[in-house]
Amino acid sequence: MILYDHPLSPYAQKVRIMLREKSLPFSIEVPDGLGSGEDTGYSAHNPRMEVPALVVGDTTLFDSTVILEYLEDAHPTPALRPADPLERARCRLIEEICDTHYEAINWGLGEIRFFGRGAAKADALSAVAGEETRAMQSWLEAQIGAGGWLSGDSFGWADLAAVPYVTMSQIFGFPPAEGSTLNAWLERVIQRPAVAETIGEAAASVAGMAHYSGLLEAGDFKRQFRDHRLEWLIRAGGIDVLTEGLERQNVRFTDLSRFGR
Repeated sequence: MILYDHPLSPYAQKVRIMLREKSLPFSIEVPDGLGSGEDTGYSAHNPRMEVPALVVGDTTLFDSTVILEYLEDAHPTPALRPADPLERARCRLIEEICDTHYEAINWGLGEIRFFGRGAAKADALSAVAGEETRAMQSWLEAQIGAGGWLSGDSFGWADLAAVPYVTMSQIFGFPPAEGSTLNAWLERVIQRPAVAETIGEAAASVAGMAHYSGLLEAGDFKRQFRDHRLEWLIRAGGIDVLTEGLERQNVRFTDLSRFGR
């Protein structure tokens, strides 16, 4: 299998972790021109021009949740979905909240820290992000079961879905509170080799983000704005970040015409 991804993408991290937990062989490729908005052929794998995408034989799957579902169906051992239907639904719920509301907060912080957007409002936007990160972490902590996992009695789907977001919060300076149940969960999860390797790759890639603000200014890199990211930016008081990006033509949206090619 070939996994198209970027190590800082939380969606791609989920897939890397599951592949490694299941000991499935795969190679990694970063799509040419990722983030530029220019199609160098990658739309044949993912017309959304996002990562991840997983090539399995002659078929390419995209959307991280769809990929996880395929991997669990095709390679059910070790099982990462709980056997109980209600627990499975809880895992999907946790993944959904992390992939939407939590991701949008970290994405907004990336706009500020990595890409230098909204300099005049950086402190105010960061304050909103910090407050909302604490809310997300409080909610996640309440989902941890008696056994210390989000997925029921053992490590599983919800744990691998949540850990990319919590560790990115750490990178942005908003770690779980010392001594909290969530912090204990994170320390436990990060001990797993599949998680440690994946999160280590993400942390190592942070230094390479330093040059992206220059690429953004030059118009060679275009950040993708969509659904919950837009909601977060507006709610946090940063709508002018969007309007300025539109004026400078360094933001992008999903181009649905690529689905017809």
